[in-house]
Amino acid sequence: MKLILALSLMLASSVPAVAAPEDPVKAIMDLATQLWSDAPPEGKDYFDKDHIGLFTTDFTAAYREAEKYPIYDEGGGPFGYDVITNSQDGCPLKDVSIVPGPETAGTTEVKVTFKLMSCYADDPGKDTLSEVNFKVVTVGGKSLISDIDRIIDGKPASLVAEMKEIAKAGAAAPKEQ
Repeated sequence: MKLILALSLMLASSVPAVAAPEDPVKAIMDLATQLWSDAPPEGKDYFDKDHIGLFTTDFTAAYREAEKYPIYDEGGGPFGYDVITNSQDGCPLKDVSIVPGPETAGTTEVKVTFKLMSCYADDPGKDTLSEVNFKVVTVGGKSLISDIDRIIDGKPASLVAEMKEIAKAGAAAPKEQ
């Protein structure tokens, strides 16, 4: 009996634990909440060294290609807005909800909703819920984000597709002398 128990414990400890699909999404949303707070952390970004490991290699490759074409002459990233909240303006995030859906064809869609404009008392959209859907896959026992769909006018807008378009347009642009 002791041998069976010991073998069971060894087998259980040798099987890698599969992270829940919402784990990388929670990490990104925790950062989004910090970035939109009244005291955002300096030097933090969704794609910094502390967070880039939350994404698949294909997602990261698309980001690295887009990153070659910063939106501003001074450098920085390829985006002129926050890619999670899909905005340039907003308030500290309120009522953040993270709900994983069922796995379909190896991908779990994790739906996130939040209020972004709640601090603007006169804004008719102050109570509107923003939505973003994260596509999460399991790679080597680890849950990773493979794409992020911002919901715009009820339709998903893929961040990976946007990054590929940035890289394509940047590569096609004439080089400045």
